[in-house]
Amino acid sequence: MVKLDKIYTRGGDHGQTSLGNGARVAKSSLRIAALGEVDEANAAIGMARLYSAGPEDDVLARIQNDLFDLGADLCVPIEEGKSALRITQEQIDWLEAEIDRATAELQPLTSFILPAGVQGAVALHMARTIARRAERAVVHLTELPHEAVNRLVLVYLNRLSDLLFVLARMANAGGMLDVLWVPQGGRA
Repeated sequence: MVKLDKIYTRGGDHGQTSLGNGARVAKSSLRIAALGEVDEANAAIGMARLYSAGPEDDVLARIQNDLFDLGADLCVPIEEGKSALRITQEQIDWLEAEIDRATAELQPLTSFILPAGVQGAVALHMARTIARRAERAVVHLTELPHEAVNRLVLVYLNRLSDLLFVLARMANAGGMLDVLWVPQGGRA
């Protein structure tokens, strides 16, 4: 378990921070940027939880913990012969099962929907868009030849945004309160 005796260390006062393996990197590095995006997605999910209860809140709570696992994965670059906490296929399988469960309860989509509706749905849509941004940040990181990243991190973030989309629809009374896109805003 992590024990934090002191919140400030002054170690980052000059624009650098430590990774989980002890390496010092610039706070502007793509790895730190990706970690920040994941952290923001987690905070947005925490905000969405203000509007959730029961099984949906349990799902969001598990996701928040998984995102800490994902952050731990990202903060320790893959090194041959060294182990670290990594996102697993089982975590992705769980997301897919939750997507399937929620989708079975939804009204079929007949149009694109706007990120709108009840407060809980809007909060979940916001979390979804931030999760997509985190995914793009990880993609940028993987494009660097010297950065080793667990490929399942990308898969997890991709499925996460899908799950947040269907949870937003569930919050909108199973899709009954979804706000449909009207091309050209009905001006045609």
